[in-house]
Parts: sequence; structure tokens; C-alpha cells
Amino acid sequence: MTEVSFHFNVAERIGYACRLLRKATRQSARVVVTGDESTLAELDQALWAFDPIEFIPHLLLRPGAAIPDRVRATPVWLAERAADAMAATNSHEVLVNLGTDAPEGFESFQRLIEIVSNDESDRGAARLRWKHYANRGYSIVRHEVGE
Repeated sequence: MTEVSFHFNVAERIGYACRLLRKATRQSARVVVTGDESTLAELDQALWAFDPIEFIPHLLLRPGAAIPDRVRATPVWLAERAADAMAATNSHEVLVNLGTDAPEGFESFQRLIEIVSNDESDRGAARLRWKHYANRGYSIVRHEVGE
């Protein structure tokens, strides 16, 4: 069963996601990040400039785009739909959600991480996602970040 965790009270979601992805790649994890198009574009840009010494290899997956075989080994995939990245990478390790809804296909991943800011609308959407997972029998781990 998928391990679900919520990281609450994150002051800056994109910066936090960059740090989380750096940690994951250092541990050789393969990660899919879901969210809306503008959030993923912002994360893509942030990952290019995040650490001048340590690059975080990633790919922004555009819907319907062909994926060259040489990039299938990329450890971090940014995709609006988890299913698109799963089909392209055949990876089901870690899913990080920056979106407002529970990502479709999350149950195929070993681990799901929800990043929740201090914004009240973001917290409200997180409550609905929490209920979604809990109603399906997933135990949920809560992390208070408080950056």
C-alpha cells in the first residue's frame, strides 16, 4: 500500500520541493512531481538554478510529447498527470504532489508526498486530499515543517 505523507506549513513550496528532490536524487530515488502547468514550469525553472554546484536532473513532460529513449533514465519527471510520467518512465517509486487534487494513479507509487503551504486555500484543498486518502484506508503521516 502506498505510504502517504503530508508536509504542512511549508513557507515556500517550490524551494521546499527543490530541496526534497535534491535529497531524493542523492538517495537514487526516481520521482514524479505532479501539479498544474504553471506550477511545474516554475519548478522547472527553479531546479535549473537551485544549486550552482549540484544539478538536479529533471524533465518537464509536456502532454502528448514524444520521449527520447536517452532521457528515460532521468530521475525527476514533472508532469501534469502522474499516469503520463509512469508510462514514459515505468517508475513507481515516489510521487510528489503540488496540485490541488489527489493525483490520479497515486496508488501505483510506493510513496506519495503532499507539500502544503501556509495559504488557507492550499490548506483547504489539502484537507480534502487527506480525507480522500483516509476514506480509502491509507494511513497518513503528518510532518510539520514550519520553515
